[in-house]
Amino acid sequence: MQIRICRLYGKRDIRIETDEVGDPQPGEVLVQMGAGGICGSDLHYYQDGGFGPIRVREPIILGHEIAGTIVAVGAAVTSLRAGDRVAVNPSRPCGHCRYCRDGKFQHCLEMRFLGSAMRFPHEQGGFRGHMLVAAPQCLPIADEVPIGEAACSEPLAVCVHAANRAGDIRGRKVLVTGAGPIGALCVAVAAHRGASEIVVTDLQDATLAIAEKMGATRTINVAKDANAMDEYFKDKGYFDLAFECSAAPSAIHTAISALSPLGRLVQVGVAGEVPVPLNLIVSKEIELLGTHRFHSEFAQAVDLINSRSIDVSPMITATYALEDALAAFEAAGDRTRSVKVQLAF
Repeated sequence: MQIRICRLYGKRDIRIETDEVGDPQPGEVLVQMGAGGICGSDLHYYQDGGFGPIRVREPIILGHEIAGTIVAVGAAVTSLRAGDRVAVNPSRPCGHCRYCRDGKFQHCLEMRFLGSAMRFPHEQGGFRGHMLVAAPQCLPIADEVPIGEAACSEPLAVCVHAANRAGDIRGRKVLVTGAGPIGALCVAVAAHRGASEIVVTDLQDATLAIAEKMGATRTINVAKDANAMDEYFKDKGYFDLAFECSAAPSAIHTAISALSPLGRLVQVGVAGEVPVPLNLIVSKEIELLGTHRFHSEFAQAVDLINSRSIDVSPMITATYALEDALAAFEAAGDRTRSVKVQLAF
C-alpha cells in the first residue's frame, strides 16, 4: 500500500513524500493514523536539527503522540480487530536489561521510542498515513473520544508519571511554572487529584488562558507583572509542591523560592546545565525530584481520557492537514497562539 509520510531531512527541511507499507506480521496491526501531536522534541528537531547531543543524522519521520484506527491485524492478534480506534504507545523497552528486570522500564538501556533520533538508524515515527505497530502498543479508545484527544495520551502519561513522583496531591497548594502542553496537563492532573490551589506562571496570556481552562485557580503572567510572585516568597515560601515545566533558570529559582520548607519540586522541563539555588534547597530542605517519561502511566492516561475524567480538549489549539505540516510546525513554535498543534491524516 502506498502512503503519505511527513519526513524531516534537517533543520526546517520537512517534506511530504510517499512510501510503501506492507501487511501486518504476526503480533502486529496496521493502523491508519488519525491524529498526531507536535511535541517539543519534534519542534527541536525541526527548528534546530536536534537538541543537546542528539542530532538528526538521516531523514526521519517524526511523531510520537499518535492515535488512529486499526485496518488489519496480523496472525496471533486476538485482543484487537479491524475497526478498533486506538492510542499508540510510542515507548518500546527491551524487557530484558537490568532496569527492565527491576521494573524501571522508562530507563531501559535499549529503549526504542517512535520518532527519536537518539539511536542510529533513527526510530521512525508516526507522522504518516498508515503504520505497522506491535499489538501490545495499542490501547482502545472509547467511541465518544475524538481521535485528536486520544493522541494526547502520550503527553498526559508524562504528566501522570510526574504526579506519581510527586506523591499525594490532595489538599496541596501547587505551583506550575510553564504553561505549555506539559504544564497544562500537569494542571489537569493536579486538579483531578484534588489539589486545593493551583497557581500557574508563564510569559504568555494565551497559554495561561488554556491553563485556566485545565483547572488553574490563578494564572500569573510574570513578563507583565514581575512582582506578582513576591507574596508567595514571604515567610520562607507558600506552596507544598511545584511542577517546573519550563527548564528556564528564572522559573526554577522562582519555584524553589516559592516552596515552603520541606516542599517538593518535580522537575519536568528539560534543558542542559542550569544554575540552581542550592542554598535555598538546603536551608528549606526542599526535595528535588526528576521525572522521565512513563510506563504503566500510558494506560492510566488512556483511562483518564476514556472516562472523561480529564478533558484534554482545551489544549488542542490548532489542527492542520498533513500536507500543511510546514505551517503546523511554524504554528507550534509560536507560543503566543499555540499550546498543542496536531496533524490530521
